[in-house]
Amino acid sequence: MNNVFQIKKDICDIGRRLYNKGFAAANDGNISVRIGENEVLCTPTMHSKGFLKPDDICTIDMTGKQIAGRKKRSSEALLHLEIYKRRSDVKSVVHCHPPHATAFAVAREPIPQCVLPEVEVFLGDVPITKYETPGGQEFADTVIPFVDKTNVIILANHGTVSYGEDVERAYWWTEILDAYCRILMLARGLGRVHYFPEDKERELLELKRKWGFTDPRLTKEYENCDICANDIFRDSWRETGVERRAFDPPPQMAPSSAASSDNAPATSPSADDVTEQLIQQITDRVLAALQTQSV
Repeated sequence: MNNVFQIKKDICDIGRRLYNKGFAAANDGNISVRIGENEVLCTPTMHSKGFLKPDDICTIDMTGKQIAGRKKRSSEALLHLEIYKRRSDVKSVVHCHPPHATAFAVAREPIPQCVLPEVEVFLGDVPITKYETPGGQEFADTVIPFVDKTNVIILANHGTVSYGEDVERAYWWTEILDAYCRILMLARGLGRVHYFPEDKERELLELKRKWGFTDPRLTKEYENCDICANDIFRDSWRETGVERRAFDPPPQMAPSSAASSDNAPATSPSADDVTEQLIQQITDRVLAALQTQSV
C-alpha cells in the first residue's frame, strides 16, 4: 500500500531541489505522482515549489478533476495525465523550466548525440514538441508522438517534462539533461563540439541493453539508422520547427569529401582568406602608387 504522506514529503523534497537548482522560478513547474488506478497526487497552482508542505499537495482523478486538497491543482495537470495514460510503467511526472534545456526549447535546436557517454546511456535522443499554449488538452497532446520512446521531452518555448517509476527518477532525467545542455553551450563557446564515432556509440548501446535500459535505437526499426544523427525524432522536425543552427552535425552526416567539386555548394571565405585578400589589395595599391611617383 502506498504511504501517501511519505510520497507527499518526497514531492516537497523534489520541489525544493527544483527551486534551489533554478529549474522553477517563482511559482513555475509542477510535480505529480500516481498512487492508484484513478488517483494522482499533484502540486497546487500559484505556489513556489521551494516551499511546499505535504498539506499543500492535492489529489486529482485521471480526468483532471480535483477530489481532495485545500489548494487548487496545477493548471498543467492534463500534461501529466496524458503521460500516465500512455505509459503504465510511469508513476511520477516532473515539469519545470531548467534554463539551459529551455534555451534549446526556445531556439528549437536539436540536442546533439554521441557527445557524452552518460547522456547516451541515461537519455538517448531527446525530442522537442511543437508549441501550444500551456494548460489545455492541446498542450498535453504535444507529447503524444514522443512519450513512448523517451523519458524526457523538451516542450517548445516552454521547458521540459520528464517521468519515471518514482519522483526521484523522474527528476533525475531533467537534471541530467540541463547539465548536458550547459556543457554543450560551454563547449560551443570554446569553439566546437567533437563527437565520438558510431562504433563507440554502439558499444554504449550494448552496455545500455545489458543494464536494462530501453532505447529505440536498440530496436530493429532503427538498427540501420545513423545513430549519432538524431534519427529517432527527425521526422517531427518540420512540424515542430526544429533545425540545426548552432551545432554542426556529426561527421557521419557531413557531405562526402569525395563529392565532385562541380556539384559542391559554394562556401563563404574564411576570416583568414578575407584578411589575406585585403592585405594583397593594399599591397597592390601601394606598389602602384610608388610606381606612379617614380615615373
